[in-house]
Amino acid sequence: MAVNTSRKKATARKRRRFLRKKICRFCADKVTFIDYKDIRRLRNLVTERGKIIPRRISGNCAGHQRQLTVAIKRSRHIALIPFTAE
Repeated sequence: MAVNTSRKKATARKRRRFLRKKICRFCADKVTFIDYKDIRRLRNLVTERGKIIPRRISGNCAGHQRQLTVAIKRSRHIALIPFTAE
């Protein structure tokens, strides 16, 4: 069994893909403030279950990710976005 795992690791190393660096959408659009009332923009950064998509997946910069989190929480609080899936 140890031989199988070493083969898997060797083939996994060979199959590495070129990962393109993700850019922050807000920096690209030159957005300075993320508005909690802009539901169309916020819905794209929340999963179907209602979780906020992390930085490493969305590609946002740290500052905009913090603003995004606050905006999503505010819009949830005033019921523009649901807390969980229905």
